[in-house]
Amino acid sequence: MSGIFSAKQGFLFQTAIFSINMLLISSALLVLFGLGWEYSTRSYLSGFSNAVLPYTSSPEKKITAILEWMQQGPARSDEYYSDDTQDRDPVDTLNYKELLNVCGTATNAFVNLASAGGIEARRLLLLDARGLNTNHVVAEVHLDGRWVIVDPSFHAILRSSQDGHLLTRQELAHPEILRDATRNLPGYDPAYNYEHPAFIHIARLPIIGSVLQLKINSVPPSWEEGINWTVLVERQSYDTIVVGIVLLCFGFFLRRLISWYGRATSLVPMSPWEQLSHAGVSLFSYSSPGKTEKGLHKA
Repeated sequence: MSGIFSAKQGFLFQTAIFSINMLLISSALLVLFGLGWEYSTRSYLSGFSNAVLPYTSSPEKKITAILEWMQQGPARSDEYYSDDTQDRDPVDTLNYKELLNVCGTATNAFVNLASAGGIEARRLLLLDARGLNTNHVVAEVHLDGRWVIVDPSFHAILRSSQDGHLLTRQELAHPEILRDATRNLPGYDPAYNYEHPAFIHIARLPIIGSVLQLKINSVPPSWEEGINWTVLVERQSYDTIVVGIVLLCFGFFLRRLISWYGRATSLVPMSPWEQLSHAGVSLFSYSSPGKTEKGLHKA
């Protein structure tokens, strides 16, 4: 009976080893695929930015050039092939006018194109009063040591009408400054205010998303600024790399765990290297005969 149990245990062990090896191989391939996808995306964005942006211009003129191009619409502005207007693929957002009319994907397109042109940019979410829903999405651009606001869906750099001063999200949190900066933007919704900005929105996660979002909103947003969430959250090639790395680490952990279990239960024979290691430990830890005899005489 014990032999049957041992054979069944060995079969289950080998099956687990095979499954974990397949997970490791699949995870490694996923990481390689993500790296290739990201390289292809970067190459495409670099070529696209070279065609749209004036190379020798100032950052502000480059931003204006991107907004003017977005306002005219891409040359390949055929009807979008999908009902998903939240498509995050940089190639799609730069090639379909329909996606450039949605604040989320328009901001993604702007940030990707600006970053490819050497301009530091990131997404900024404008949440509702509860901090659970996104009212609008804009971009922050780093100019002259300040993060100023660009609204890609309205094709505008928000500035003061008094002196042309470029405005930050902290300044736009004042209602009177926001009204002044947006008074010439047709159709601008007053709900698109800067009272509850955020860089990441996880309220869409099932069950725990709302609770986590409320916790994050209670913390000053400065902790979020050290990470480029636009790349990590909004670029699918990076998502693929991250998921692949996580699965790869998990697979290595399972592999070590199952190997330890196999050796502890004698399901896996000791490897030659381990046998040599154990032999070396035994050899150098062996007491010399002289010391043993002295110990016996003393006894």
